[in-house]
Amino acid sequence: MSWLPAWEGFIRVVEGGSMAAAARTLGCTRAQISKQMAELERRLGARLFERSTRRLALTPAGEVFHQHALRALEAVDGTEIAMRNLGDRPCGTLRVSATVSFGRHCVAPLLPGVAAAHPDLEIELILTDHVVDLVGDSIDLALRMTRLPPDDAVARRIVSLRRVVCAAPAYLERHGTPHLPLDLLQHQCLSYLLGDNKSWVLVDGNGVEAVVPVRSRIHFNNIDCMLDAVLAGHGIAILPTYLCHRELAGGILHTVLDGYEPDVVFGRDLYACYTPSRVRVPKVRVFLDALLQRFQPVPPWEGN
Repeated sequence: MSWLPAWEGFIRVVEGGSMAAAARTLGCTRAQISKQMAELERRLGARLFERSTRRLALTPAGEVFHQHALRALEAVDGTEIAMRNLGDRPCGTLRVSATVSFGRHCVAPLLPGVAAAHPDLEIELILTDHVVDLVGDSIDLALRMTRLPPDDAVARRIVSLRRVVCAAPAYLERHGTPHLPLDLLQHQCLSYLLGDNKSWVLVDGNGVEAVVPVRSRIHFNNIDCMLDAVLAGHGIAILPTYLCHRELAGGILHTVLDGYEPDVVFGRDLYACYTPSRVRVPKVRVFLDALLQRFQPVPPWEGN
C-alpha cells in the first residue's frame, strides 16, 4: 500500500503540529515528511495545510481528509490484529484498562490465573479513572462504569455494582444516625470529586428521588481514600460494596438510609468495551470469559 506511509505521516503532522515533530515520531527526516505531504496534496488535488512561519493548520479539505484517514488507519490496524490472531491460541500482549479502585481490588487478582492458563500471553493492566481511547492508547479491553456504553465499541455488561450509604459506628455514636435523606444536611458527608458534584441523589423503593446538597469539607478523587476516611470516623460516604463488603460484614462500618439507593453519575453497570476488530481475538476472548466467570451470576462480594 504505497499510500499508507503518507497517510500515517499526515496524521502525525496533525498530532504533532509540525513536520519536524512528525519526523521525530516516525524516525525519519523532515524532508521525507515534506515530500510525502506534497505528493499527498498532488494526488488528492487539494491543499491540506495552511502554512505559516509559526505553525501548520488544517484547511477545510484537510479536516475532512483527517477524519477519513483516521478511520482508514484504524481499519488497517484492526485487520493486522485480526490476521495475527487467526489461531485459537491466546498470545501476545493483552492491554486491559480499569478504574483505579475496581482494577486494584477486583481485576488485578484475576491476572495470575489467566496468565498461568495461557503461557504465551502477557497482560498489562492500566489503572486510571479517566476514559481511555481504545485505539489511541492501544487498549484491547476497557472496563468502564457508565450509564451509556460508547457507540463506537462493542460493550458487554459484566456486573452491576451496588452502592450503600455508610459510616463508622464511632461517627454515628457522636453525631446520630440519619433516617431521611434531608437528615444528611446535618452531617459531614465525604464528597467524591469525580462523581457527586457535592450533591447526592437517593432513590426510595417507589422510585422517588431525593436530591441532597450535602455538606462536604473533605473531598477525594480516589474511592480508596474515601473508605479510609470513613473508617477513621470522619463522616458518611457513598461506597461500592465491592470495596467495603468486608467492613460491613464485620460491623466495622454500618449502612444508613437502607430504604434508599444511591444513584451516581456512573450508573450501576460495569461494561467490558473493545473495538469490533477485537471481537474474535483469542486473548480478548479468554479474558472476557474470566471476567464473566468471576462476576456472574453473582459477584463474590455479594455472595453472602
